[in-house]
Amino acid sequence: MKTARLTKFSYAAGLAALLLAIPFCYRSASANSIGQAAAQPADGAVTTTLADQSDLALTVYNSSLALVRDVRQLNLAPGESQLRFMDIAASINPAAVHFRSMTDPSKLSVLEQNYEYDLLDPGKLLQKFVGREVTLVRPKLTSGTTEYDEVKATLLSLNGAPVWKIGNEIVTGLSYESIRFPELPENLYERPTLLWTLQNSGARRHKVEASYLTSNLSWSADYVLNVGKDESSGDLDGWVTLVNHSGTAFKNAQLQLVAGDLHRVVAQNGMNEMKAMSRLADAVAPAPPPFQQEAFSEYHLYSLGRRTSIFDQESKQISLLNASRFPLQKVYVVNGQSYYYRSAAQPGAPIKDPVQVFYKFKNEDKTGLGMPMPAGTIRVYQADSRGGSLFVGEDHIDHTPKDETISLHIGNAFDIVAERKQTDYKKLSDRLYEFEYEITLRNHKDAAVTIQVNEPIGGDWEMISSTYKFIKSAAFAAQFQVPVDKDGTSVLKYRVRVRF
Repeated sequence: MKTARLTKFSYAAGLAALLLAIPFCYRSASANSIGQAAAQPADGAVTTTLADQSDLALTVYNSSLALVRDVRQLNLAPGESQLRFMDIAASINPAAVHFRSMTDPSKLSVLEQNYEYDLLDPGKLLQKFVGREVTLVRPKLTSGTTEYDEVKATLLSLNGAPVWKIGNEIVTGLSYESIRFPELPENLYERPTLLWTLQNSGARRHKVEASYLTSNLSWSADYVLNVGKDESSGDLDGWVTLVNHSGTAFKNAQLQLVAGDLHRVVAQNGMNEMKAMSRLADAVAPAPPPFQQEAFSEYHLYSLGRRTSIFDQESKQISLLNASRFPLQKVYVVNGQSYYYRSAAQPGAPIKDPVQVFYKFKNEDKTGLGMPMPAGTIRVYQADSRGGSLFVGEDHIDHTPKDETISLHIGNAFDIVAERKQTDYKKLSDRLYEFEYEITLRNHKDAAVTIQVNEPIGGDWEMISSTYKFIKSAAFAAQFQVPVDKDGTSVLKYRVRVRF
């Protein structure tokens, strides 16, 4: 038994250095050649890392899916060889991987592909050493000084808790500060790795491209609408939020975003899916900043005009669009109920309907907008009397093409009250009825408003009378525009004859 008198700090530093050195010594026999067109470890396999990367393109879909195209410079021996392709996403879809030589595609072929994802962590490392000997480091306090005993032990079992053999004894419940392992097991990797068996009948020097699909990389659109104090114009800022939980960083990448509802078939052949997406990504050229938009098939693509980096476990925002002082409209809406018979708690008492508040604007070029807007959340702010801005509501929009109107529901009006009651019901025959409704609108604001009242009417109907003009907005709906003075009241009365 070996005893080392070290302070706790110095021992921990030495132990950390030793543990870091184990995988380094095991894997990188050619670590000095990294960056020189791939490394050649002792087992004969070529290892390539991000140091060999010459180009990177990233196409991200708004459905937690991304297409990665990773280009690297390699030196490959003639004939059959092994290639370890490292620094890839941990959430890669192995069935969707495509590897090719860009230098001479006909001379380099893939014979076999493995995806190694049994990643290094303390638990798995311990599992790999069942039946093998390790060194247990146990602290003890002697005369105020921490000493460490190094005990050689064989791990017999790891079912719930470790069972050790130390000398001729079987030991459980043994406490220790750390474990020293003599090496890193061959089938345990410190990061996800693609392992290819290649056949090279061409030159040693190859520029290769690996394309693959990965999940846990997504983007979404967020917008900020600042409404002017007069509520007749607004400024809009759009942002793309990229979230990377894929398990690797994407540095200095060409970035493209795809907006649209992508159809994916469960258990579809991953290679065919990946190739189709690769062709889609190839169709888009680099764009001037911030984003250039273009239609492709039934989707829209947004290409960033500069390169960017997205690190693992990072959320990044990039400007998508900006528009200033475009016209908008504030609309108050009361929607009637879709039923006619009511069981009010107080029969005869009016029923209050919410007065909903909307901001509406058109996504068109002449207003400074016009870019197809990906689905996302628009948060609305409005200038107050002191020159500041206050948050007044938010709404989600679907994918919106140009020249379409965007309607944002930001909440319900505080100072406008809508009350309704059915004032008459008459059966004229077995299938013919008349209904009469009264809707009272009270405005407590210091400005006049116009309220849009939408009334659902079933059956074959005709308007017998109404106090305000209406339009037949749909087969089973009538729409009224009712003006209400400041601190005033307006009453909408209408009578309909319905045949069922």
